[in-house]
Amino acid sequence: MTPGSNIPLPVPRVAVDVSAPVRLDVSGLLLTADGKVRSDDDFIFYNQPSGPGVTYRSGGGATPDSITVDTAALPPGIEKIVVTASPDAAGQTFQGIEPTATIRDAATGSVIATFTPPQLGTETALVIVEIYLRNGAWKARAVGQGYANGLAGIATDFGVTVEEPAPAQPTAPAQPVAPPTPMPHTPVTPPPAPPAMAPAAPPAPPAPPAPPAPGAGKINLDKGRVSLQKNQTVSLVKGGRPLLSQVKMGLGWEPAYRGKDIDLDASVIAYGPQRNHIDSCYFGKLSIVNGAIKHSGDNLTGEGGGDDEVIVVDLGRLPQEVTGLVFTVNSFSGQKFTEVAKAYCRLLDAATGEELVRFDLTNAEAQTGVMMAKLIRQFTGEWEMTAMGDFVKSRTVRGMVKPAAQAL
Repeated sequence: MTPGSNIPLPVPRVAVDVSAPVRLDVSGLLLTADGKVRSDDDFIFYNQPSGPGVTYRSGGGATPDSITVDTAALPPGIEKIVVTASPDAAGQTFQGIEPTATIRDAATGSVIATFTPPQLGTETALVIVEIYLRNGAWKARAVGQGYANGLAGIATDFGVTVEEPAPAQPTAPAQPVAPPTPMPHTPVTPPPAPPAMAPAAPPAPPAPPAPPAPGAGKINLDKGRVSLQKNQTVSLVKGGRPLLSQVKMGLGWEPAYRGKDIDLDASVIAYGPQRNHIDSCYFGKLSIVNGAIKHSGDNLTGEGGGDDEVIVVDLGRLPQEVTGLVFTVNSFSGQKFTEVAKAYCRLLDAATGEELVRFDLTNAEAQTGVMMAKLIRQFTGEWEMTAMGDFVKSRTVRGMVKPAAQAL
């Protein structure tokens, strides 16, 4: 599965195993229609391993932790179960760790679907998949939403009470020591009175962290143009609203070292929820998916300021079965990317010409194809763009279909 994709559940009882190269804490939350738990009893995890229709099983570090959902046993009013995970080691992020959720028939163990969230970084907790009710039928959706403040951040977001550690009590000020009682008949000069001291104010307790806003921790378009590095991701959201208008992906390049002109071909490959190839848009097929994606043709100049080729994508018109787009560049003549300088891709607002996102390819390999960027539809409806810069041995878009699918 890819982020945002969903499948119908063929059986009423499923198990969601979550595996990773490190040990994970896995949990499940039972949610009502408003996206909240009814009480803390709806938070199922290692300290509370069972609830109505949902159970937790620890793998003990040797096998994956698992959440089992019996949709027939869920209480009335529960419409969604989210399965979450966080690294067991304190403070560890998902950088370099790729957790995989495997949805199985709980009765037979047969695999129904798998999902590996792509391009993780500073997240310390994830909502990986959700089991949800839609029009009377239960489905599973791949999510992959990250949180930067751990499992407590997820729990707080869904209405679970997370107790903060009690602030340290201030130490009582020491009482002044009375002078010794003089012996009888011994004249004693009383010591000078100590200066009056105001008691120290107790330190203020730390403020509890605010629950994360939707999409917290993601780069978006609110601060203007975003310049990406390889593997960085930007959420195409501006002012809290997903960008669902027409955008242009401009791709450009120059010959290296004042070499001869180099003719490259830009393309975009459209995929479905199972990484299935839907269609490819390139110089030989200038329009796909009912015109929602259009190619400008070879070597366009004009608006787009020097872009060699431009692909126009109407995000709002893309059919629901299109969940991923991968933008590629190929050298049909066989010239290698080591002969190319300043290759880049940039996303523009088609209506205003404003540049929204830019990725400059800073390295080159002696290959004939490169995957420049991908757009992935999220379960919330917005799109995310990730800079790729991955090289492939292929002179045509046809040879890019399989590696691009694997990169989603």
